[in-house]
Amino acid sequence: MRRFEILEPRSIQEACNILAEEDVKVIAGGTALLILIKQGLFVPKTLLNLKKIKGSGEITYNHQDGLRVGGLATIYDVESAPAVREHYPLVAQACHVVANIRIRNMATIGGNLAHADYQSDPPAALVALDASVELTNRNAVRTVKLTDFLVGMYETGLARDELLTALLLPPPPLNSRGTYLKFTTRSSEDRPCAGVAATARYSGGICEEVRVVVGAVSPTPVVVIDRDAVQGKELTSDVIEKIALRAEAAVDPIDDLRGTANYKRHLVKVLVGRALAACVPTEGLR
Repeated sequence: MRRFEILEPRSIQEACNILAEEDVKVIAGGTALLILIKQGLFVPKTLLNLKKIKGSGEITYNHQDGLRVGGLATIYDVESAPAVREHYPLVAQACHVVANIRIRNMATIGGNLAHADYQSDPPAALVALDASVELTNRNAVRTVKLTDFLVGMYETGLARDELLTALLLPPPPLNSRGTYLKFTTRSSEDRPCAGVAATARYSGGICEEVRVVVGAVSPTPVVVIDRDAVQGKELTSDVIEKIALRAEAAVDPIDDLRGTANYKRHLVKVLVGRALAACVPTEGLR
C-alpha cells in the first residue's frame, strides 16, 4: 500500500505558502497524477490538494479584458460556460472533444496545462487564440504567454513554488472564424493522434490574418502560420492547399503507438486543409 500525506489549503495564499516551504506535489482533478501513482511511476510523500479552495474555478468575461478562467475550472466548466460558447467557440470545441464527460467533469484546465501532455486537445486551440497563463507564488503574480509556458513534453515554465491560477484570453477579434479538428486512431475518446486549430479574420471577404497551430504531434504546439501570412488574399482552395503543404513540411512528429512520423505528417496536411476550409467566410460574415 502506498501511503502519503494530503494537505488541503483553503486559499491560494495558503497553498503558495506551503509550496514555498515544503516538498509537495500539487493535485487538482487528479486524472493524470492518480494514474501515475496507481501504476507506481510516481510515489509522492505529500500531495497538495487544491480542491478545497473556493472561487478558484470562476470564469469571467468582459469586452475590454477578455476571458479569465480560474485554474480549478474543469474542462467541462470551460466548454459549457456561456461566455466561452459565445465569444470563444473554438475553445469550447476543443474542450468538448477531451476524453469523455466523466474525465471532463474531473480534469481542470490548470492541471491540463501544467501537466503539459503533448497529446492533449486544449493547448493548440488556446495557442491559436494567443492565450496566456497567470502564475502565482507567495510574493507575486506573473503572466506568461502559453507559447512560452509550454517548453517541452511534460515541461513548463512553472517554478517549484508557483501555482497556475488562471488561463487568460484576449478579447476575440471581430469578423473571425475558427475551428479545431482532432483525429484519433482508436476510439473517439482517445487522445489525439493529431489536432489542428485554425483561425481567420476577414474584412469584406478578404483574409486579414490567419493562424494555424498543430498539436499532439510534437512536444509543444507548432505555430505553422502566424497572423499575416495570407494578408489581403481570399482563402481559396489553392491558398489552402499551399498552407497545408507548408504545415506538412513544418512539423516534426513523434513516432508513437498512434502513428508513425510520416503518417502524422500526411495527417497534418489533411487536417489543416479541412480546418482552413471550415474557416472560409459564410454569407453572414462581413
